[in-house]
Amino acid sequence: MSVLYKWVVIGGGIHGCTIASCLIKKGKAASEDLLIVDPFEEPMARWKKNTELIGMEYLRSPSVHHIDTDPFSLQKYACTKGELTGSFFGRYKRPSLDLFNEHSDFIMKETCLKKSWHKGRVISIKKVNGLWELKTEKEEILNALNIVFAISVNDQLNIPEWAEQIKEKSNNSILHIYDEELNDLSSLEPPIAIVGGGISAAHLAIKLSVLFPGEITLIKRHPYRVHDFDSDPGWLGPKKQSPYQKLKNYDMRRNMIRKARHKGSLPGDLFRKLKKLENDGKISVEDGTIESVSLDGRQQLNIIVGNQIINVKHILLATGFQPSRPGGKLIDALVQEQNLLCANCGYPIVNKSLQWCPHLYVSGPLAELEIGPIARNIAGARQAAERIIYGL
Repeated sequence: MSVLYKWVVIGGGIHGCTIASCLIKKGKAASEDLLIVDPFEEPMARWKKNTELIGMEYLRSPSVHHIDTDPFSLQKYACTKGELTGSFFGRYKRPSLDLFNEHSDFIMKETCLKKSWHKGRVISIKKVNGLWELKTEKEEILNALNIVFAISVNDQLNIPEWAEQIKEKSNNSILHIYDEELNDLSSLEPPIAIVGGGISAAHLAIKLSVLFPGEITLIKRHPYRVHDFDSDPGWLGPKKQSPYQKLKNYDMRRNMIRKARHKGSLPGDLFRKLKKLENDGKISVEDGTIESVSLDGRQQLNIIVGNQIINVKHILLATGFQPSRPGGKLIDALVQEQNLLCANCGYPIVNKSLQWCPHLYVSGPLAELEIGPIARNIAGARQAAERIIYGL
């Protein structure tokens, strides 16, 4: 007889860890009653790899956004460690990546989350005798009273059409920055083009300008979009949330989310760094749409942007993720079998407690029609945890 878990959280990134730690700290589950299922070896592994890879120094989120239940936990942790100098940036006290990760590890240790960790990938979910039966790719069977989907769009890389056409022939010289096989930027051969105008592209350009000064070109379709956050801070509270919650039409909610997100934006400090690097000749910047890319006999990529031809050895795509509903076939099958409600955009219609159906909860992108444009962020993870706990 397999073990029956009170809670199974699918996804061990920031959202999964925030919800799991909240369930434990609020007394809704003990660590032995809870299982976090994730394909990676460690909690938040993908977050740590991706942020280190692009050279993130400070988070975009303020210090009150983290995986613990107390909003001021991160600041208190910094004080106890005597780590205040250089630990926070700007008026919003944005934490350094090192401090944020160190604090996250502390909370995971405090809640014994690693004891609840199960490396694996869920491939099917069924309802059997009133319980959830989950099957992993290793044929393991897990039983649960409650499930939380805390998955992201990280597996849905947005690859432009021109890149798709040439990627296969390019011998890994065209890579999305979040490709699993990309681990070491120092091994790339310059000159290098970065495609994208948002925060990932900015971090990447700053990091590569140190490794390969004067050999980096940033190609973006639009002028810099400078915003402190990726949506108005009013979305964190009732100012923006109240009118949103009154909307019963989910097409209108989706449209509101699209308009609210500052897609492809970056905060002012990164904008100023990029302008300085450009002025100092450390990077070049081209605004325009890539019309075509060809590969010559020397394995050199020739990029046509307007009237310009840019010759590089590598192209790194910082082009984000596809907007379609995450979860692939697993979610598709569950929607069919459990007759789950979805809006026209394919995303779940859930209640205030983020319940899609009895004992099935969502967080992250899957919760955005209920939580709004902050759903994918750390703030969204905290709000999701609070809503799920409040509804129990």
